[in-house]
Amino acid sequence: MIDWVPPGIVLIAGAFLIPFLKGRAKRAYLLLLPVITFIDLFFMADGTGWAVPFMGYNLVFGQVDRLSMAFGYVFVIMAFIGMLYALHVKEDGQHFAAFLYAGSALGVVFSGDFLSLFVFWEIMAFSGVFLIWYSRDKASRDAGMRYLLVHVFGGLSLLAGIVIRLVNTGSLEFGSLAHGGLDSYLILLGFMVNAAVPPLHAWLSDAYPEATITGAVFLSAFTTKTAVYVLLRAFSGFEILIWFGAAMAVFGVAYALLQNDIRRLLAYEIISQVGYMIAGIGMGTMLSLNGVTAHAFTHILYKGLLFMGAGAVIYTAGKRKFTELGGLYRTMPLTLGLYMVGALSISAVPFFSGFVSKSMIVSASAHEHLAPVWLLLTLASAGTFLLVALRLPYFTFFGKDSGIKAKEPPVNMLLAMGFAAFLNILIGVYPAILYNILPFPVDYVPYTGEHIVWTVQILLFTALGFFLMRDKLMSQPAISLDIDWIYRKGSRAFMWFVEKPLSAAAQLPVRIFLRIADYLMWLGKNPTRAVSLYASTAIFRLLGRFPGMPPHASEKLLENAWKNYPGEPVKKSPVGDSVILVLILMAVYAIYYYIVT
Repeated sequence: MIDWVPPGIVLIAGAFLIPFLKGRAKRAYLLLLPVITFIDLFFMADGTGWAVPFMGYNLVFGQVDRLSMAFGYVFVIMAFIGMLYALHVKEDGQHFAAFLYAGSALGVVFSGDFLSLFVFWEIMAFSGVFLIWYSRDKASRDAGMRYLLVHVFGGLSLLAGIVIRLVNTGSLEFGSLAHGGLDSYLILLGFMVNAAVPPLHAWLSDAYPEATITGAVFLSAFTTKTAVYVLLRAFSGFEILIWFGAAMAVFGVAYALLQNDIRRLLAYEIISQVGYMIAGIGMGTMLSLNGVTAHAFTHILYKGLLFMGAGAVIYTAGKRKFTELGGLYRTMPLTLGLYMVGALSISAVPFFSGFVSKSMIVSASAHEHLAPVWLLLTLASAGTFLLVALRLPYFTFFGKDSGIKAKEPPVNMLLAMGFAAFLNILIGVYPAILYNILPFPVDYVPYTGEHIVWTVQILLFTALGFFLMRDKLMSQPAISLDIDWIYRKGSRAFMWFVEKPLSAAAQLPVRIFLRIADYLMWLGKNPTRAVSLYASTAIFRLLGRFPGMPPHASEKLLENAWKNYPGEPVKKSPVGDSVILVLILMAVYAIYYYIVT
């Protein structure tokens, strides 16, 4: 008897039924499928399930513990919210790609071996790119292709590490990895690509703004958080990740400040928030790992809400740049209010979800006496509040009136945003609902007087700075160059080098050989006459004429002789021609041997 089915398989298999349904039945099915998957989670028992023998190894599709369940819960919740938000979309392909993408992310979460993890990892990459390409313009096609190329590179790195590990250990089991071997570094590289760790991050800020309005919501939820999950599982306590994460947190905020596109700003903020999680993974303590899991959970909810709010603006206003927006609060008050719940959550304002999750990681850095990390994470938090909760809503909904006659988005989009907003407030007000599903027992108390006062002070000081300098924080219609500029230009230079100098150098021996072959063929047509022509030419150049002939007649005679070559071969002395040809080849060989030796 089958008690439960791997939830990723439920979503992936269910996606194939979408094209066969129409109208209300299809819309009901799109919402019912995540609900069925969520119910399936409650039947999953701790331990290993769905182990399938394959070529002498066990493929485990059901590795169940508190860590995988925490990610499983929020992934399925986000699949439901994202599909509710996309319910008005008529294209079956978008829904199919979204469920395939979400299902493969769930497949990674419950994989107990590297082979099944890799298969789901690649399905996630190839299905996610269609959520970008469905925008159907040149920018999305180019961004999707770059997204695919980067993730193929990451997948190949992961596969190479898995193969080396299999050869060295004979095991495909997915779990904590010993650090220091080539296999672990390649696997880490593959994971870090999906986590958008600089300098491997530009695919995210490049692709997410070009995705469809609904596709960006799904993309913001799964790829980077799946990478956080596998890093949690395999590389907890790897100290170098502390510094990668702290740098990410500040880097993402710094680049978000330069953006004029609302979704590009939110994309860079994903990099910043994932930086907190990477730093927490590197710390490797119970508090930091609980904080990473909690922050990944809340991040999926509030970042999805933020992308839904930005998508609602783009859907109704048709614009996505600060310089083209403004004054929308009059016609989109519900969107503004729901967006602000996400903005206050990501900013770790008390009584919102980010306050009870992000602070766990920051506190863990203080407990580990990592003062520089604590300072960087605190600065990044203030920057997030400045950009997402102040700058973006001010210039989008307030500021100078753009004159755009926008309106509230469809009801299903508002309902999805409302549900996400409710969960962010619920977790912020009652954090036990989140803490009870974390991988380790939680004794952290977020609501202390000191913590609340300290947080409010930072937020108020940041708000004061914004309102004093808001005119200088207005974006300019410009392009900000990221690190990817280096390898984009570098790749062009590399391709030029391959196609021009390197290709020419590779062809040079071939051309020389062909010239020699052509010459020998020419010489073989009449070797005796060829030798005579060379001898006559030498005499003419030495004397300026042939003996007994004037210069002009000598030149004319030589010219005609070359023009008429090979002429009629001398039939009386074929052996002589062969001897001459052999002597020439022997002379060439003797010269070559002399030069080389």
